[in-house]
Amino acid sequence: MQSPEKIKQIVREKYGEIASKSSGTKKDSCCSSDCSEGDYTVMSEDYSQLTGYSADADLGLGCGVPTELANIKEGDTVLDLGSGAGNDVFVVRAIVGETGKVIGVDMTDEMNEKANKNLAELGYQNVEFRLGEIEKLPLGKNKMDVVISNCVLNLVPSKEKAFSEIYRTLKPGGHFCISDIVTVGELPAGLKKSAEMYAGCVAGALQKDEYLRIIHGTGFENVAVKKERKIDLDDATLAKFLTDDEIEQYRSSNVGIFSVTVYGVKPITN
Repeated sequence: MQSPEKIKQIVREKYGEIASKSSGTKKDSCCSSDCSEGDYTVMSEDYSQLTGYSADADLGLGCGVPTELANIKEGDTVLDLGSGAGNDVFVVRAIVGETGKVIGVDMTDEMNEKANKNLAELGYQNVEFRLGEIEKLPLGKNKMDVVISNCVLNLVPSKEKAFSEIYRTLKPGGHFCISDIVTVGELPAGLKKSAEMYAGCVAGALQKDEYLRIIHGTGFENVAVKKERKIDLDDATLAKFLTDDEIEQYRSSNVGIFSVTVYGVKPITN
Protein backbone atom coordinates (compact mmCIF):
# COMPACT_ATOMS: atom_id res chain seq x y z
CA MET A 1 0.00 0.00 0.00
CA GLN A 2 1.38 3.40 -0.95
CA SER A 3 2.03 6.05 1.68
CA PRO A 4 -0.12 9.20 1.83
CA GLU A 5 2.80 11.30 0.63
CA LYS A 6 3.43 8.98 -2.32
CA ILE A 7 -0.24 9.17 -3.27
CA LYS A 8 -0.13 12.98 -3.13
CA GLN A 9 3.01 12.95 -5.27
CA ILE A 10 1.30 10.79 -7.93
CA VAL A 11 -1.77 13.02 -8.00
CA ARG A 12 0.25 16.26 -7.98
CA GLU A 13 2.48 15.11 -10.84
CA LYS A 14 -0.40 13.79 -12.92
CA TYR A 15 -2.59 16.85 -12.55
CA GLY A 16 0.38 19.14 -13.02
CA GLU A 17 1.00 17.37 -16.33
CA ILE A 18 -2.66 17.82 -17.31
CA ALA A 19 -2.56 21.54 -16.55
CA SER A 20 0.68 22.02 -18.46
CA LYS A 21 -0.53 20.18 -21.56
CA SER A 22 -4.13 21.32 -21.46
CA SER A 23 -5.63 23.40 -24.22
CA GLY A 24 -8.74 24.04 -22.14
CA THR A 25 -10.97 21.38 -23.62
CA LYS A 26 -12.44 18.17 -22.28
CA LYS A 27 -10.19 16.15 -24.59
CA ASP A 28 -7.46 16.86 -22.03
CA SER A 29 -9.41 15.15 -19.26
CA CYS A 30 -7.78 12.79 -16.83
CA CYS A 31 -10.74 12.16 -14.58
CA SER A 32 -11.16 9.19 -16.88
CA SER A 33 -9.38 5.91 -17.27
CA ASP A 34 -6.76 6.94 -19.80
CA CYS A 35 -4.56 9.90 -18.97
CA SER A 36 -2.28 9.27 -21.92
CA GLU A 37 -5.00 9.38 -24.56
CA GLY A 38 -7.12 11.88 -22.68
CA ASP A 39 -10.28 11.31 -24.70
CA TYR A 40 -12.37 9.08 -22.44
CA THR A 41 -14.53 11.34 -20.31
CA VAL A 42 -17.31 9.03 -19.17
CA MET A 43 -17.18 10.45 -15.65
CA SER A 44 -17.47 14.13 -16.54
CA GLU A 45 -20.72 16.01 -17.12
CA ASP A 46 -21.57 18.90 -19.44
CA TYR A 47 -21.06 22.37 -17.99
CA SER A 48 -21.27 24.33 -21.22
CA GLN A 49 -24.85 25.57 -20.73
CA LEU A 50 -24.26 26.95 -17.22
CA THR A 51 -24.05 30.69 -16.57
CA GLY A 52 -20.46 31.63 -15.79
CA TYR A 53 -19.03 28.76 -17.79
CA SER A 54 -15.51 29.31 -19.13
CA ALA A 55 -14.27 26.82 -21.72
CA ASP A 56 -10.65 27.57 -20.85
CA ALA A 57 -11.32 26.49 -17.25
CA ASP A 58 -13.12 23.25 -18.15
CA LEU A 59 -10.65 20.37 -18.34
CA GLY A 60 -13.35 17.72 -18.02
CA LEU A 61 -11.98 16.55 -14.66
CA GLY A 62 -15.25 16.40 -12.72
CA CYS A 63 -17.73 13.61 -12.16
CA GLY A 64 -20.80 15.71 -11.37
CA VAL A 65 -22.17 19.24 -11.20
CA PRO A 66 -22.23 20.05 -7.46
CA THR A 67 -23.27 23.65 -8.05
CA GLU A 68 -26.70 22.57 -9.32
CA LEU A 69 -27.61 21.06 -5.92
CA ALA A 70 -25.52 23.22 -3.57
CA ASN A 71 -28.22 25.78 -2.68
CA ILE A 72 -25.77 28.65 -3.23
CA LYS A 73 -27.27 32.13 -2.83
CA GLU A 74 -26.28 35.60 -3.93
CA GLY A 75 -23.79 37.07 -1.47
CA ASP A 76 -22.53 33.70 -0.19
CA THR A 77 -18.89 32.98 0.52
CA VAL A 78 -18.05 29.69 -1.18
CA LEU A 79 -15.00 27.42 -1.10
CA ASP A 80 -14.15 25.02 -3.94
CA LEU A 81 -11.81 22.19 -2.99
CA GLY A 82 -9.50 20.97 -5.73
CA SER A 83 -10.43 23.94 -7.90
CA GLY A 84 -8.19 23.03 -10.84
CA ALA A 85 -8.35 25.58 -13.65
CA GLY A 86 -11.38 27.26 -12.06
CA ASN A 87 -14.36 25.62 -13.78
CA ASP A 88 -16.67 25.34 -10.76
CA VAL A 89 -15.35 28.55 -9.22
CA PHE A 90 -16.43 30.67 -12.19
CA VAL A 91 -19.86 29.03 -12.29
CA VAL A 92 -20.26 29.74 -8.56
CA ARG A 93 -19.16 33.34 -9.07
CA ALA A 94 -22.09 33.85 -11.45
CA ILE A 95 -24.42 32.70 -8.66
CA VAL A 96 -22.99 34.68 -5.72
CA GLY A 97 -22.66 37.84 -7.80
CA GLU A 98 -20.67 40.94 -6.93
CA THR A 99 -21.55 40.75 -3.22
CA GLY A 100 -20.31 37.20 -2.72
CA LYS A 101 -16.84 35.68 -2.69
CA VAL A 102 -15.38 32.47 -4.12
CA ILE A 103 -12.11 30.85 -3.06
CA GLY A 104 -10.55 27.91 -4.87
CA VAL A 105 -7.91 25.72 -3.24
CA ASP A 106 -5.68 23.32 -5.18
CA MET A 107 -2.39 21.66 -4.27
CA THR A 108 -0.95 21.72 -7.79
CA ASP A 109 1.17 24.72 -8.79
CA GLU A 110 0.39 24.32 -12.49
CA MET A 111 -3.36 24.21 -11.86
CA ASN A 112 -3.23 27.35 -9.74
CA GLU A 113 -1.21 29.13 -12.40
CA LYS A 114 -3.76 28.18 -15.05
CA ALA A 115 -6.66 29.22 -12.80
CA ASN A 116 -5.10 32.61 -12.10
CA LYS A 117 -4.45 33.13 -15.81
CA ASN A 118 -8.12 32.45 -16.49
CA LEU A 119 -9.10 34.77 -13.63
CA ALA A 120 -6.94 37.59 -15.02
CA GLU A 121 -8.69 37.28 -18.38
CA LEU A 122 -12.14 37.35 -16.75
CA GLY A 123 -11.26 40.24 -14.43
CA TYR A 124 -13.28 39.17 -11.36
CA GLN A 125 -12.40 40.99 -8.15
CA ASN A 126 -14.15 38.65 -5.71
CA VAL A 127 -12.45 35.39 -6.75
CA GLU A 128 -9.12 34.05 -5.56
CA PHE A 129 -7.13 30.84 -5.88
CA ARG A 130 -4.90 29.53 -3.09
CA LEU A 131 -2.26 26.83 -3.08
CA GLY A 132 -2.94 24.29 -0.36
CA GLU A 133 -3.93 20.77 0.63
CA ILE A 134 -7.46 19.74 1.48
CA GLU A 135 -6.26 17.93 4.60
CA LYS A 136 -4.82 21.21 5.89
CA LEU A 137 -6.72 24.08 4.31
CA PRO A 138 -5.18 27.59 4.21
CA LEU A 139 -8.30 29.17 5.74
CA GLY A 140 -9.60 30.11 9.16
CA LYS A 141 -12.49 28.40 10.92
CA ASN A 142 -16.18 29.31 10.55
CA LYS A 143 -15.60 31.33 7.36
CA MET A 144 -17.58 29.63 4.58
CA ASP A 145 -21.29 29.55 3.82
CA VAL A 146 -20.87 26.68 1.36
CA VAL A 147 -18.10 24.23 0.47
CA ILE A 148 -18.16 22.39 -2.85
CA SER A 149 -15.85 19.92 -4.58
CA ASN A 150 -15.98 17.94 -7.81
CA CYS A 151 -14.31 14.53 -8.06
CA VAL A 152 -11.39 15.43 -5.80
CA LEU A 153 -11.87 14.08 -2.27
CA ASN A 154 -11.48 10.52 -3.54
CA LEU A 155 -7.88 11.49 -4.39
CA VAL A 156 -7.18 12.63 -0.80
CA PRO A 157 -5.46 9.96 1.33
CA SER A 158 -7.39 10.78 4.52
CA LYS A 159 -11.08 11.41 3.97
CA GLU A 160 -11.47 11.88 7.73
CA LYS A 161 -9.06 14.83 7.69
CA ALA A 162 -10.70 16.24 4.58
CA PHE A 163 -14.19 16.29 6.05
CA SER A 164 -12.86 17.59 9.38
CA GLU A 165 -11.34 20.52 7.50
CA ILE A 166 -14.59 21.12 5.64
CA TYR A 167 -16.39 21.13 8.99
CA ARG A 168 -13.84 23.52 10.51
CA THR A 169 -14.01 26.08 7.72
CA LEU A 170 -17.81 26.13 7.44
CA LYS A 171 -19.86 28.60 9.44
CA PRO A 172 -22.34 27.05 11.89
CA GLY A 173 -25.40 26.35 9.77
CA GLY A 174 -23.30 26.26 6.60
CA HIS A 175 -23.30 23.27 4.30
CA PHE A 176 -21.29 21.31 1.75
CA CYS A 177 -22.28 19.80 -1.59
CA ILE A 178 -19.70 17.45 -3.04
CA SER A 179 -19.62 15.31 -6.16
CA ASP A 180 -17.29 12.36 -5.79
CA ILE A 181 -16.50 8.80 -6.85
CA VAL A 182 -17.41 5.89 -4.57
CA THR A 183 -17.52 2.16 -5.07
CA VAL A 184 -19.98 -0.58 -4.24
CA GLY A 185 -18.45 -4.01 -3.72
CA GLU A 186 -14.80 -4.98 -4.16
CA LEU A 187 -13.22 -3.64 -7.36
CA PRO A 188 -10.77 -5.92 -9.21
CA ALA A 189 -7.21 -5.43 -7.98
CA GLY A 190 -6.03 -4.31 -11.43
CA LEU A 191 -8.29 -1.28 -11.34
CA LYS A 192 -7.34 -0.24 -7.83
CA LYS A 193 -3.58 -0.60 -8.24
CA SER A 194 -3.15 1.39 -11.44
CA ALA A 195 -1.65 4.86 -10.95
CA GLU A 196 -3.52 5.99 -14.06
CA MET A 197 -6.81 4.87 -12.55
CA TYR A 198 -5.85 6.51 -9.27
CA ALA A 199 -5.35 9.86 -10.97
CA GLY A 200 -8.50 9.06 -12.90
CA CYS A 201 -10.66 9.16 -9.78
CA VAL A 202 -11.20 5.45 -9.15
CA ALA A 203 -8.46 3.76 -7.15
CA GLY A 204 -8.67 6.20 -4.24
CA ALA A 205 -12.44 5.89 -3.89
CA LEU A 206 -14.05 4.53 -0.73
CA GLN A 207 -16.99 2.22 -0.43
CA LYS A 208 -20.18 4.29 -0.48
CA ASP A 209 -21.26 3.19 3.01
CA GLU A 210 -17.85 4.03 4.48
CA TYR A 211 -17.83 7.42 2.76
CA LEU A 212 -21.18 8.33 4.32
CA ARG A 213 -20.09 6.95 7.70
CA ILE A 214 -17.12 9.32 7.76
CA ILE A 215 -19.35 12.29 6.96
CA HIS A 216 -21.78 11.42 9.75
CA GLY A 217 -18.87 10.79 12.13
CA THR A 218 -17.46 14.25 11.46
CA GLY A 219 -20.62 15.77 12.91
CA PHE A 220 -22.60 16.80 9.85
CA GLU A 221 -26.38 16.66 9.92
CA ASN A 222 -29.06 16.19 7.25
CA VAL A 223 -26.61 14.18 5.16
CA ALA A 224 -28.16 13.03 1.90
CA VAL A 225 -27.11 11.63 -1.46
CA LYS A 226 -28.75 14.14 -3.80
CA LYS A 227 -27.73 12.44 -7.05
CA GLU A 228 -26.21 9.09 -8.00
CA ARG A 229 -24.98 7.77 -11.33
CA LYS A 230 -23.26 4.49 -12.16
CA ILE A 231 -20.07 4.84 -14.19
CA ASP A 232 -19.98 2.30 -17.01
CA LEU A 233 -16.45 1.59 -18.21
CA ASP A 234 -16.32 0.02 -21.66
CA ASP A 235 -14.50 -3.22 -22.43
CA ALA A 236 -11.65 -1.48 -24.25
CA THR A 237 -10.92 0.56 -21.14
CA LEU A 238 -11.23 -2.38 -18.77
CA ALA A 239 -8.90 -4.42 -20.99
CA LYS A 240 -6.05 -2.10 -20.06
CA PHE A 241 -6.28 -3.30 -16.45
CA LEU A 242 -8.09 -6.67 -16.48
CA THR A 243 -7.95 -10.02 -18.27
CA ASP A 244 -10.90 -11.20 -20.37
CA ASP A 245 -12.03 -13.50 -17.56
CA GLU A 246 -11.79 -10.66 -15.04
CA ILE A 247 -13.86 -8.39 -17.29
CA GLU A 248 -16.55 -11.05 -17.61
CA GLN A 249 -16.59 -11.55 -13.85
CA TYR A 250 -16.75 -7.80 -13.28
CA ARG A 251 -19.67 -7.41 -15.69
CA SER A 252 -21.65 -10.23 -14.08
CA SER A 253 -21.22 -8.95 -10.52
CA ASN A 254 -22.99 -6.19 -8.59
CA VAL A 255 -19.67 -4.39 -8.13
CA GLY A 256 -19.64 -0.86 -9.48
CA ILE A 257 -18.16 2.63 -9.60
CA PHE A 258 -20.59 5.47 -8.88
CA SER A 259 -20.65 9.23 -9.08
CA VAL A 260 -22.52 10.62 -6.09
CA THR A 261 -23.38 14.17 -5.08
CA VAL A 262 -23.63 14.39 -1.30
CA TYR A 263 -25.02 17.23 0.83
CA GLY A 264 -24.54 17.88 4.54
CA VAL A 265 -25.05 20.68 7.10
CA LYS A 266 -22.82 21.83 9.95
CA PRO A 267 -25.06 22.21 13.00
CA ILE A 268 -25.54 25.66 14.45
CA THR A 269 -24.73 24.42 17.94
CA ASN A 270 -22.03 21.87 18.71
